[in-house]
Amino acid sequence: MNELMQGVIALVRQAGEAILPFWRSGTEVIEKADASPVTAADYAAHRVLADGLKALAPEIPVLSEEDCDIPLATRAGWTRWWLVDPLDGTKEFIAGTDEFTVNVALIENDRVVFGVVGVPVSGRCFFGGAALGAWSQDAKGLQDVPIQVRTAPRTTFEVVASRRHGSAEQARLLDALAAEVGPLDRVNVGSSLKFCLLAEGEADCYPRLAPTSQWDTAAAQGVLEGAGGEVLDVEGSPLAYAMRESYLNPYFLALPKGVSWRTALIQAAGASVRRP
Repeated sequence: MNELMQGVIALVRQAGEAILPFWRSGTEVIEKADASPVTAADYAAHRVLADGLKALAPEIPVLSEEDCDIPLATRAGWTRWWLVDPLDGTKEFIAGTDEFTVNVALIENDRVVFGVVGVPVSGRCFFGGAALGAWSQDAKGLQDVPIQVRTAPRTTFEVVASRRHGSAEQARLLDALAAEVGPLDRVNVGSSLKFCLLAEGEADCYPRLAPTSQWDTAAAQGVLEGAGGEVLDVEGSPLAYAMRESYLNPYFLALPKGVSWRTALIQAAGASVRRP
């Protein structure tokens, strides 16, 4: 295992432990400038990760959702950096569900080197990268199990979807996909767990034609790529993390590599987005 990744796994677990005392405790919710919610749990996890990553690799800068007011002129000089979401799925956390995660990715030259996704409530951890492979780790951190995407549906075609976000474009895409592969089973789940379900072969596709930010996707993208999957924009190019003013991602499609319906999915996504 990549030595740096081992250190990040430990930090992600520590951040999860910092979150749990606030879960289902009635913690105060604050609305940020973009109207998204944040809690003391987000900030507690951020402090663990920001301090820990700086200690682990002082030469690598950190970009966290909870400390992202960094001028583009500064970030433009970065070629290797951490991309962090201390608590992904804050709305799920507030609602009292267990579908929230801790996400840390190492980015180099606009691509994910590896990502680590921790699930605080269950204690599970997912990690991997395109050149490394992908694994899930049990709650005690004692057993690493290799994970891999599936390239054919088990029975019906299972599509992972956000529990709280959708769009007209996404609805059109799902209709077009059903015409190609047959009836769809929709699996609703929050946070970056959507990618992880796909990575461990528990679903077939995760299309996202609704807004996300870079810190929402990078870590789990690393896991999925390590498990034999890919994440594409609607033109069919790999989802990348180039420095720009906005942290918003383009729409994307997460799927196993080499599937027969790849081209049809890309074409349907493009048509869904272009349609008025």
